[in-house]
Amino acid sequence: MPHIILCTLNARYIHASLGLRYLYANMGELQDQSRLLEFTINQRPIDIVEKLLDEQPEIIGFGIYIWNTQQTTEVIQLLKTVAPDIKIIIGGPEVTYEYESQTAFQMADYCIPGTGDLAFADTCRKILNKQPLLNKLIQPQPFSLHDIQLPYEYYTDEDIANRIIYVEASRGCPFKCEFCLSSLDKTVYPFDLDIFLGEMQKLFDRGVRSFKFIDRTFNLKIDSSIRIMEFFLQKMQQDKVYLHFELIPDHLPEKLREIIQRFPPHSLQFEIGIQTFNPDVQNNISRKQNNDKTKANLQWIRQHSHAHIHADLIIGLPGEDITSFAHSFDSLCQLDPHEIQVGILKRLKGTPIIRHSKDYGMHYSPLAPFNILSNELIDFKTMQRLNRFARYWDMIANSGRFKHSKNLLLGKQPFENFLTLSDWLLKTTGQTHKIALPRLFQLLYQAMTDVFKLEPQIVERQLLKDYQAAGLKGQPDFKRTGEVQEKSGRGRSESRQQRHMQ
Repeated sequence: MPHIILCTLNARYIHASLGLRYLYANMGELQDQSRLLEFTINQRPIDIVEKLLDEQPEIIGFGIYIWNTQQTTEVIQLLKTVAPDIKIIIGGPEVTYEYESQTAFQMADYCIPGTGDLAFADTCRKILNKQPLLNKLIQPQPFSLHDIQLPYEYYTDEDIANRIIYVEASRGCPFKCEFCLSSLDKTVYPFDLDIFLGEMQKLFDRGVRSFKFIDRTFNLKIDSSIRIMEFFLQKMQQDKVYLHFELIPDHLPEKLREIIQRFPPHSLQFEIGIQTFNPDVQNNISRKQNNDKTKANLQWIRQHSHAHIHADLIIGLPGEDITSFAHSFDSLCQLDPHEIQVGILKRLKGTPIIRHSKDYGMHYSPLAPFNILSNELIDFKTMQRLNRFARYWDMIANSGRFKHSKNLLLGKQPFENFLTLSDWLLKTTGQTHKIALPRLFQLLYQAMTDVFKLEPQIVERQLLKDYQAAGLKGQPDFKRTGEVQEKSGRGRSESRQQRHMQ
């Protein structure tokens, strides 16, 4: 039986923890006594405890994140009730700051805030050797990235076959966006590129074809970016490869554009954080962003490459009212990214965003994931409307299932029109989740014809294209509805559609 268990609760099975694998890679002589166990937040804490105790460990280390803090805390509470002698070590972003008030910290034996790549193994070593640890809080010593072992060989064959493979060519971020934990970094620290690419070669040889880079600023150092992209372009001569990178939106020099253009369809995704186009709000959150360059770069990527664009906006930033957010949303829609991720501001522990709480009346949920509930410009009820807006947007626009009918629905006022749809969907269904796809098609037909007064034949034509592309069988409900309405009430003019599009 292992003496040490490395454990975390992932949001979903497909998410393989890179952090745990870093810890395991750096266990040294303790690696043979260690085992990595991953669960999901959907499993019952008591069942997780049972599986952990089956291993009869002396030490369990937990990685705690915003998505698993509640469930992990319950697991720790149960463990300390039924097996109090097991030493519990916690680490991860959620317990790196403001840990004193957290139940997980109070129940655990030790806490390692910050980067625990080496500190976790050292703490385990001392516990097993009965060396006294004077403090519950174990502050990790600074280290160079050259000092740690890389984790990629510890992705199993099952991981490679079924899960997302996360990789990183660098750590840190030079920017100071106050809603992000990376704002606390001082600079970017790159891994040795020769060693890193050697590890990528090994993953490729084992069958990995999808690589998700978690670097916060992949295109900060263009020469490194190009070398990494050239490496994967060569691999595409053998097989298809899919890459995900997070880009700085206003930094796209010509030589990076040239290599982006060489990637074939379905091989490249860019996550691009816009967050807001309001300069005053950008200033409030210490975000430096050239909006003109950002818009030009997104437009170039969309028009001159095959890259899939996943762009981010945040609701609830200090100083941004609903009109300002609508302007950012409409501006981004005009640039036509493939996805717009509408996020709700979260108060991550330790982030400087808290400095605005008093001046802007920022009120956050005390429960994970600590979403903003209201501020001086957006009251609670409106914030709830915007939460539903974000959920329905994911369900409809970001799903990719309504490519033909989306623009017809959004018209020239995307935010206003989709907020109207969102309100109507809630009133009609009382649901924000688990709406069956055939029913969603029928609901959209009803909204577009009854609420937005669009021409039924045009709506039906566009929805039918999406219905067939989605692989749904049989006669769609919205089509039968359309036939009944057309027989009973001809004469709706296309001017209604024209009014919607204005």
